Amino acid sequence: MHPRPSRRAALRTGGLLAAGTLLPPLSAEQAYAATPNTGMATPNTDAAAAYTGAWRAVPGILARIRPPAFPRRTFRVTDYGAVGDGRTMNTSAFRAAIAACHRAGGGHVVVPEGRFLTGAIHLRSRVDLHVAEGATIAFSPDPRDFLPVVLTRWEGTEAYNYSPFVYAYGERDVAVTGRGTLDGQARLGPWESWYRDGGPQGADQKLLREMGSTGVPVARRVFGDGHHLRPKMVQFYRCRNVLVSGLTIVDPPMWTVHPVLSSNVTVRDVTVDSTLYNTDGCDPECCSDVLITGCRFNTNDDCVAVKSGRDEDGHRVGVPSRNIVVRDCRFSGRWGGMTVGSEMSGGVRDVFAEDCAINPPDFPGRYPVKYALYVKANKKRGGTIDGVHIRNFTGQGVERDIAFVTMDYNGGEDGTLPVSIRNIHLDRMEIDGAQAVLRLVGLDTDHLRGVHLSRSAFTGVREPDSVVHTADLTFRRVFVNGQEVPQP
Repeated sequence: MHPRPSRRAALRTGGLLAAGTLLPPLSAEQAYAATPNTGMATPNTDAAAAYTGAWRAVPGILARIRPPAFPRRTFRVTDYGAVGDGRTMNTSAFRAAIAACHRAGGGHVVVPEGRFLTGAIHLRSRVDLHVAEGATIAFSPDPRDFLPVVLTRWEGTEAYNYSPFVYAYGERDVAVTGRGTLDGQARLGPWESWYRDGGPQGADQKLLREMGSTGVPVARRVFGDGHHLRPKMVQFYRCRNVLVSGLTIVDPPMWTVHPVLSSNVTVRDVTVDSTLYNTDGCDPECCSDVLITGCRFNTNDDCVAVKSGRDEDGHRVGVPSRNIVVRDCRFSGRWGGMTVGSEMSGGVRDVFAEDCAINPPDFPGRYPVKYALYVKANKKRGGTIDGVHIRNFTGQGVERDIAFVTMDYNGGEDGTLPVSIRNIHLDRMEIDGAQAVLRLVGLDTDHLRGVHLSRSAFTGVREPDSVVHTADLTFRRVFVNGQEVPQP
C-alpha cells in the first residue's frame, strides 16, 4: 500500500533564474555565498582554534555537511496552471512542475509572489522548491487533501498516515528554500481539536504505540482517513543531502521540520512560528551530520529536539542520531530550547549546540522557554544518550531550570529496559532568571553519569539545585547569584 511518495528539493541561489536555461551547477560554496546568514559549514581558522576537547569533532562534522547544488533551470508553478489567488487548489500544478523539473535532471521549482493553496507536496531528487519573497504556500485545512497515506514516523513509531504537507521519501539532493512562507493554516482545520482536551487523537496514539511495542508489521499500521493522527509539516524520510533555507513557516499541525533517517541535512535561517499544541520547531530523528543554524523558533513545544525512535519500534529500527550541530539560533519556545528525547530509543550521541539565545528580547515568543537544555528518557524508551555539549548560551527569564536532565520522563511509563545518559557538558553559559540551575534525575538502577558545568554565570536563580542518583557531577568556575559553586 506504500505509494512510494518520494519527492525531493534542492538549493536556492541568488535571484530568479532564467526559465528553462541550463547553466553550470552551483557548487556548495557558491550556493552558500548566494544566501544571507548562511552559517557556512566550514569553520574559519579562529573558530577552529576554539574546538578543543569533545568539540574537536565539530570541524570534521561540519566539513561533511554540504548543501546540494542544482542546475540553473527554473520551472514556475504558474506555467503549470497554478493560480496564486488563495482560493484555487494547486496540488496538480505543483505535482506537474516538480515532475517536469525531476525529468529534466533537476533545477528550481519557483513559487512566485501570491498565495497558492494546495494539498500535499511530494518532492523529488534534484528539485529545489523555491518560495520567492512575497509568495506563500497555504496548505489546505481539509485532511482529505493529504491522502493517500504515506510511510511516515509519528512520535517515533513507523506507520502509514496522512502525508506531511511537504514530503520526500528516499530522495537525494532535495531542498525547500526562499524568502517566502509556508502556511500550514492549522487553525482553520480540525488538527488542534484532534489533540486538545482529550480529543480523538488519544485513541489512535495509544493504538499506534501498542502496535509498535508488540511488533505489528508496519504495513498493517495504516491510519489516515477515519483516524486522527496529525501530519507533520515538512518531513524528509530516508533522504540524503537536504536543505531547508530562508523560509518562514507558520501554523503547522504538528512538528514543523522533521528529517528522519536522513544524512547531510542543513536547516538554516528559518523562522518557525508554531504556537498550536505539540508543535516542535525542528526534530532531526535517526539522522547524522545535521547543521541547524541561524534559525528562530517561537513554538508551543520544544524548539530543537533530537530524537531516534520510540520504545520497541525505535529499537527495531535501531538507528541513532549523531553528529548534530546547532548554532546561532534563537529559542522562544514553550518547553526545551535545546532538547534530546524523549523519543530516543535508537540512541543519541555527539550533539553540539553553541551561541544560542534563550528568550531574547528582540524575538519574544508566545511562551517562555522552560528549560534551556532538556534531556528526557526513561526505561520504557531504553537506549543511550552519550555526549550533549552546550556552550555560549545567553538568555533570560527561563521559566523553570537551566538544565533538566531526567531518566524518569513521564514517570518511567512502567518500562524495564536499560537506559543511560552520560557526558552532559555546559560551558560559558550566561542566563539571568530561572527557578534553578540544575534538575538532575537519575535512577537507582541506572545512574545519570558525567554532568559538567564550567565557566558560567547564572543570576536571578530562585531555588537550589535538585540532584538525584547522579554520579560525576562537577563545577568549575561556575557562579550562581554571584557566589562560586563549590565542588559537590
